Amino acid sequence: MRIPGARRGARHLRHFLIAGALLAPFFAAASAHAEFRVCNGTPNLVGVAIGYRASEGWITEGWWQVPASTCATLIEGELQSRYYYLYAEDAARGGRWTGDINMCVAENEFKIVGVQDCFARGYQQMGFKEYDTGRQGSWMVQLSDTPGTQESQN
Repeated sequence: MRIPGARRGARHLRHFLIAGALLAPFFAAASAHAEFRVCNGTPNLVGVAIGYRASEGWITEGWWQVPASTCATLIEGELQSRYYYLYAEDAARGGRWTGDINMCVAENEFKIVGVQDCFARGYQQMGFKEYDTGRQGSWMVQLSDTPGTQESQN
């Protein structure tokens, strides 16, 4: 028994499925965008450094210059660690966003392996704030002049 219009419906369904298969990677790429971002909610330029655990050990990297009212991506792609550490300085007023975790930094652009003996290795030691991402793929920190509004997620 033939059903009238069934062949035409199957042809439309086939075109719809082919179009969906061709477009799926574009939608997946857009929704799978992951990163660690810092947004500067202050009226001044802020310098930012990040610390994290990698296969070669503890890493600190800096400096990202984040202008007022903008954001910067510090790590692109899916986050690999649960904990990330952040230190930031307000370039104009000298204010700092710090924490209790000591890590090494340099005066100019840097990538440092290890957090021990900072001074002996020619680096400075600063207190970084810990962020527990809960293993989320993305994380965003909002730097602000107002205490208590300095972090958010996803």
